[in-house]
Amino acid sequence: MTRAQQIGVVIGLAIVALLTMLRAGDPGIFKLIRGVTFDEYQRLVPRTFEPMPVRVIDIDEASLQEFGQWPWPRDRLALLVNRLSEMGASAIAFDILFAEPDRLSPRNVVRDVAGVDPSLAETLPDNDEIFARSIAEKPVVLGFGLSNEGHYRPPVKAGFAFTGESPVSAPPYLGASTPLRPQLEANAAGLGHISLNPGNPSPVVRAVPLFLTDGEQLYPNLAIEALRVAQGASTYVLSGAPDRAGIMTSVKIGDFVVPLTAAGELWLYVTPDRAERYISARQVLAAGGASPEVAAAIDGSIVFVGTSATGLQDIRVTALGENVPGVSLHAQAVEQILSGHFLSRPDWADGLEILTIAVLGCLLVGVTTFVSPAVALACGLLITAMALVASWFSFLYAGLLLDPLAPIISGSIIHFAATSFRILVIDRERREVRRAFGHYLSPSLLHRIEHSRDALRLGGDDRELTVMFVDVRSFTEISERLAPTAVVAFLNTLLDALSRHVVANEGTLDKFIGDSIMAFWNAPVDVADHEIKAVRAALAMRETLAELNASDAFGFGPGQQVGIGIGIHTGLACVGNMGAKTRFNYSAVGDAVNVAARIESCCKEVGFDILISDSTARSVQGMALIEAGALPLKGKSNRTQILAVVGDERVAASPDFAALEVVHRQLTEALHSHSRNSRKLVATAKLRAAQVIGGLAEFYQRISGRTDHFREVPDEIEKSAAD
Repeated sequence: MTRAQQIGVVIGLAIVALLTMLRAGDPGIFKLIRGVTFDEYQRLVPRTFEPMPVRVIDIDEASLQEFGQWPWPRDRLALLVNRLSEMGASAIAFDILFAEPDRLSPRNVVRDVAGVDPSLAETLPDNDEIFARSIAEKPVVLGFGLSNEGHYRPPVKAGFAFTGESPVSAPPYLGASTPLRPQLEANAAGLGHISLNPGNPSPVVRAVPLFLTDGEQLYPNLAIEALRVAQGASTYVLSGAPDRAGIMTSVKIGDFVVPLTAAGELWLYVTPDRAERYISARQVLAAGGASPEVAAAIDGSIVFVGTSATGLQDIRVTALGENVPGVSLHAQAVEQILSGHFLSRPDWADGLEILTIAVLGCLLVGVTTFVSPAVALACGLLITAMALVASWFSFLYAGLLLDPLAPIISGSIIHFAATSFRILVIDRERREVRRAFGHYLSPSLLHRIEHSRDALRLGGDDRELTVMFVDVRSFTEISERLAPTAVVAFLNTLLDALSRHVVANEGTLDKFIGDSIMAFWNAPVDVADHEIKAVRAALAMRETLAELNASDAFGFGPGQQVGIGIGIHTGLACVGNMGAKTRFNYSAVGDAVNVAARIESCCKEVGFDILISDSTARSVQGMALIEAGALPLKGKSNRTQILAVVGDERVAASPDFAALEVVHRQLTEALHSHSRNSRKLVATAKLRAAQVIGGLAEFYQRISGRTDHFREVPDEIEKSAAD
């Protein structure tokens, strides 16, 4: 591991630790994102509406038009209770506060009139007493609200039993409540708080606290108190954690068990608002009595009395994004309990999400640092997909609320940070390598060097190379008749066009030496079939030069042709960085390099533009090759077998080349045996060669003067060919 990688890992792990601690602290932004995610799940698959014995008696706009503005006199509410009770309502819950005396009561109205005998007021009816008498001995549940003033707390009409450690301190705290009218409070069968999301700044109601606490006593909410009263149950059975106080897990209400959050909340799993849930108060209070359909709907149902009138400002937002009356959420809570379709966020969910951030964060840091950002991105996308799928299926099939976004967002931050560091620091060495070799190597070779740890070993390495030398013919003559700037322009045009074929065939450009090019294959990384690729590059250079001459790209005028000679040899050489510590070149040295240079120089003597050694020819058997003799090379004690490259596999497969091959074989045998027939065979070969490639004319013109190159081959030459 390099020092840069070590620094990258330390920084990455520090970011992982920071994000893990941030998630453990669970700031508001995480809660908001989590809530929005769970809302989207419900919008995709809301709870299916099922007919349930739960109804909302709606004090709607039509009812206000019929009976006047709110508040109504409580004798009318007494009539409403009597009607609902007569129709068989199993519980009647008011999502209405009765904290003040009825100002419309006749007794209160007369008492406030100046000059009226006070004793007269005492003879008049009191609506609060009428309402109190109507709810007595009936399954009526009244609601109370929270207050920031005073110390009043309502009486509790139910008992509590506990399993596990005491959960009394778990729910939201109740400091004080709004006092109810004493006679109403005393006669009600149940009392429940009507707060849907106390202390929660979000307008969306996602979870309803089923209990509040003052530290010693628990207070149920309106919905479960109505459910308890409807069943005639007297006690809530609360389950706490077996080894830790202050945690709720579930509550048993009569025959129903409800899973809770640790704070005693019920996650609302809502349905789209449905008209079937509502019955207008106007229909219940109709002068002739309620219709049979209304009576049938109320019979046996838990009834919630509330308002949907806009002016009364009891409108809430559900997870589905709908604006609904607050009373309908109490009704939906009971519907959800009766249906048994619950959502739950288990106590281990936070721990799982924190652990996921830590583990996956460390994984992404490692992959980004030691593999590649692309692989890390692929891993991150896979993790994202898995997290979303796991969270979605947990919701869909088990009702579990597991947050996928906190790990995904944290992982994205970690990946971005680690990738940025790698680009800025760790990949600096790779960029330096790319800059150094970008002018000499093909993109495919650069890619392999960058992604192979052992592919590039600098400082000298013995490798089998295929070495190429390219030289311009008659360059001295050309330079003599051109201005220096024109010579430079000529060389730039020619060498740029030719060198591209080296790079295109995965070769390495070593250097430009005046009018010459030196290139090699199979370094700095292994190149498969490097001999063939070198020969293909030479053939491409031949074609490119022909096009340049035909288009007069050099500006020499018609008939002024530029020629090149190419020599190729395969053998062992030392390749690596060579030079001073402060300035060096990546180059190759050795016998193979010298032999390739000597072969190139033989092109003039042989009269052909592309010559290769027999060591290279053994790996390019499928190409169109003809024997050029065994030539003595400067500095070599033994002659070297040389072959001329006529063309590629397509040329080799042509009938014309096959005919030339036959004649050429006969010619070399004649030259070897000093046959007088060689002159005639040379003439025949020229004719055959003209049908294959024009450049062979000079080759055969000079072959008669090179008979020594085809004479008896020394033993060492034969041995070299056999090897």
